[in-house]
Amino acid sequence: MIPVPGYEGRRVAVFGLGRSGITAARALLAGGAIPILWDDSVSGRMQAQAEGFEVEDLTAADWRGFAALVLSPGAPLTHPKPHWTVDRAHDAGVPVIGDVELFARALAVLSPDQRPRVVAVTGTNGKSTTTALIGWVLKQAGLTVHVGGNIGIGVLALPEPTPDAVYVIEVSSYQLDLTASFAPDVAILTNVSPDHLDRHGGMEGYVAAKRRIFAAQGPDAVALVGVDETWGQGVFEALRALGRNAVSISTDPSAARQEGYAARAGAVLKDGEVIADLSAARSLPGRHNAQNAAFAYAAARALGVSHEAAVEGLLTFPGLAHRMEAVGHIGPVRFINDSKATNADAARQALSSYPSVFWIAGGVPKAGGIADLADLFPRVTKAYLIGEAADAFAVTLGSTPHVVPKTLDAAVTAAAVDAHEAFLASGVEQIVLLSPACASFDQYPDFEARGEAFRAAVLNLGAAPEATA
Repeated sequence: MIPVPGYEGRRVAVFGLGRSGITAARALLAGGAIPILWDDSVSGRMQAQAEGFEVEDLTAADWRGFAALVLSPGAPLTHPKPHWTVDRAHDAGVPVIGDVELFARALAVLSPDQRPRVVAVTGTNGKSTTTALIGWVLKQAGLTVHVGGNIGIGVLALPEPTPDAVYVIEVSSYQLDLTASFAPDVAILTNVSPDHLDRHGGMEGYVAAKRRIFAAQGPDAVALVGVDETWGQGVFEALRALGRNAVSISTDPSAARQEGYAARAGAVLKDGEVIADLSAARSLPGRHNAQNAAFAYAAARALGVSHEAAVEGLLTFPGLAHRMEAVGHIGPVRFINDSKATNADAARQALSSYPSVFWIAGGVPKAGGIADLADLFPRVTKAYLIGEAADAFAVTLGSTPHVVPKTLDAAVTAAAVDAHEAFLASGVEQIVLLSPACASFDQYPDFEARGEAFRAAVLNLGAAPEATA
């Protein structure tokens, strides 16, 4: 755990007692603060009380006595409207912050020779794979590495800082909205496409939240920016105009800046030359994973890792659970778990990586559904539609073969049968792909639970399991 200083003997309100909230309370307490906890759910309050925390109904509290409000990233800061705790805090002049800001403040009090280095990753898609990949590459190079944030362990639950350590942190747009002093040594924006627009008041607000990852960086820090979309290009150009050390990373080798990196399926390039051949990297298929590899390579090199060690780390990466994860096979039929693809752009990456798939999709749809994937429908041998989006997706698919089994178990069973028949007819290995292009909340609490349900359904059919990351 990372104790948070600066609030010794002062009351700090903590609202939202999920992973980040309860961890923030522990870190504040370890730093000498008096955290006052509240949650809308009885179970969250009971957990806090069981740990000995002071639980107080914040609707009736005197907010003038609080030094800060630590807000769960799940509670809205501005849109569709501010959470009631935010209104109370603003009325009392109390700053509203999040766990990443507390992490930043814990590091800021350290002397330069005691301060660890920080790599931070955000973006609409690819941030979890990029975060895990950077952590893997740095560990294989012999560095002391702690990976967490929006992936896995909450940032304040990571080990205490040591001078030799590198923190690799995934940060969401919600977390970035709640920080002002977070200053990573290497900050990465993988890409930007419409997502969470209701929480940011539209695309401009969403992009502004993502840009905050670069806002407090010092002059020696590195900014790595994906420039395949207009929004990413705008962020890159704005950083360069400010004289910042910004490096572009593109999946279009002909468009990459001279000082930047490019990626194509199976390779990372710089100045038009291949610097990392990824053809042997089984866990990095497709152009989008090559771009993730380019981010990881550039981050590792910025931290002093040798070219040889960085490339070796890329080639040995075992993959990330729920992101194009091979979970098992029944003879020549392979089952790929891409449950983390919660929007169409993320599903595009997986669909683009295989010549043909038996596609399981659906859940709670995002704006636009899967209409933007129409150019990839010819790769869909057959689709199996589940959840709330099933009927709407069926309309969008049109003449593309599809069925509506509604549940994931039924979809896996039907897809396995059809894929086996396709192999018998063609002699070619077949892919059953779960890449929902939807949130999971109609049937599962999160994408991880959905991915594990897919894994269980596959193994229940008698599939031979494959190693997971």
